[in-house]
Amino acid sequence: MSYIPKTGRRDFIKKSTQAATLIAALATPTTAIEVLKMQEQNENRVNGKKKIAIVGTGSRGSQTWGRDLIRQLNDKVELVGLCDINFTRAEFAKTLIDTQAPVYAAKDFALMLKETNPDYVIVTTTDCFHSQYVVEALEMGCDAICEKPLAIEADQCQDLLNAEVRTGKKIITTFNVRHMAMAEEIKRVVASGELGKVISVEFQENLDIHHGADYFRRWHGKSEFSGTLLLTKASHHFDQINWTIDSEPETVHAFGNLSYYGKNNSFRSKNCRNCSFKDSCKFYWDITKDQFMMNLYVKGEMEDGYLRDGCVWDNSIDTYDTMTVQVKYKNGVLFSYNMNAFLPYEGQKIVINGEIGRLDVSVNYNQPWEVPAENEFRLTKSFGESKTWLVSPGTGSHGGADEKLREMIFTENIPDPMGKMAGSKAGVLASLVGIAARKSIQTGGPVHISDLIDFPRTWGW
Repeated sequence: MSYIPKTGRRDFIKKSTQAATLIAALATPTTAIEVLKMQEQNENRVNGKKKIAIVGTGSRGSQTWGRDLIRQLNDKVELVGLCDINFTRAEFAKTLIDTQAPVYAAKDFALMLKETNPDYVIVTTTDCFHSQYVVEALEMGCDAICEKPLAIEADQCQDLLNAEVRTGKKIITTFNVRHMAMAEEIKRVVASGELGKVISVEFQENLDIHHGADYFRRWHGKSEFSGTLLLTKASHHFDQINWTIDSEPETVHAFGNLSYYGKNNSFRSKNCRNCSFKDSCKFYWDITKDQFMMNLYVKGEMEDGYLRDGCVWDNSIDTYDTMTVQVKYKNGVLFSYNMNAFLPYEGQKIVINGEIGRLDVSVNYNQPWEVPAENEFRLTKSFGESKTWLVSPGTGSHGGADEKLREMIFTENIPDPMGKMAGSKAGVLASLVGIAARKSIQTGGPVHISDLIDFPRTWGW
C-alpha cells in the first residue's frame, strides 16, 4: 500500500477501525489470519460494500451473479466466497470472475458463511437444492438472493416461509422478467386502465428445437432436480402474470405430456460426444467446440459425473415437453398457459382481455421469417380503434433485465414504483402454481393453492 501524506476523513475512519480491531485482538487469543479477516470485514463496512457469497457456480452463478455482477457493481459489492459440489468448476468460476475469494466444497457451505460472514448468499444451484441453501443462509444470519424457482416442492415453500419468520432475515427471488421492457410495458398498459377490468389472460410459450432441446440435455430434463419445466422455466411466466394483474392464484388445473423427447425415439446414447448416431441425429451437439462449456463442465466431469451434453432421448427424462395450465385467481381473472418445447421457432404470444379492450403482444426470439426486432404491441378497444406500437427489447443480458435487477438489489433506496423487486411471497406463489400444475397432471383433478401450505396470516389466506 502506498503512503498518502494527507489523511482524509475516510482514511482516518479506516485506520482507526484497523487500530481498534488490533487492540481487541490482543485482548483475546486471536490468530493473525483472524485479525486480517476482521480488518477486511471492517473495511468493507466503512467502504459501504455488501459482502456476497455464491453457492452454485454453473453458468448463471459464475456469469450473471459472478463476473457480470462484479464488473457492473464493483463499488457496491465484494465477493467473499464461492461454493460448489464440483471443485474444478468452482475454481474455473473463480478464474472467470477474476477474484481472490476462497473456494469451498458444498459440504463446507456452513464453514464458508462462518469464515466469510457475507451480507447476502446468492443461491444458483440445481433447483432442488435452492430451499436447502436459502434456509441455512437465513439461519446463519444472512439474507438470501435466490434464482427461480424458489422451490420445487410444497414442503420446501413451507420451510422457506417458516425460516424467514423465525430468523427475521429476508429472501429476494430473482425474477428478471419483471425488469424486461416487454413486461414493464404490459404492466403499464394494464395499470393505466385502458383495458378496463382484466377478465382473462392467455400466454403461449414457444421453445424451439435449440433452446427447448437444451433443457433436456441438462439436469432440467429430470423432474427430481428441476420440478419439470413448470417450475424451472414457467415459474418466470407465472410470476409475471401474478405481478401484472396484481392478484394471487387460487385454483390450478393442468395437463402435460412427454411427447417428443426422452423415450420418443428409436435410438439414444449417454451423451453426444460418445454417440454412435451423431451423423444421423439432428440434435447432435459438439460441446468440444465451445471452450467455455469445456472449462466449466467437461473438465470437472470426473468429480460429479454430470454430462452437460446429455442425450435428449435419454429414457430417464421425465420432464413434460408439452403443457397446458388453467389458473383461477382471487380477483376472478382466468389464466390460460401453454408451453411446447420442440417447435421450429421461438417466441411468446401474450394476451390480456379486459372489459373495454384487448392487448396482444408478440415477442419474437428466433423464427425463419422476417419480423421486427422489437416486441409488437396491439391495443384494440371495444367499439373503438386499434393501435399498434413497438417496444425495443433493450440491450444486455436478457434485454438489460439482469443489469437492472442487479442494480435494484444492491442500490439502497432506489425507486421501485412498479413493485419489480420480488421477495419470498412472489417466489413461493410462482412456485406453487407450478407445483399445483404438476400435481394436477398427476392426479387428473384441480388443485387449490391454499391446500398446499400454511400461509402467513398477513397474506390473508
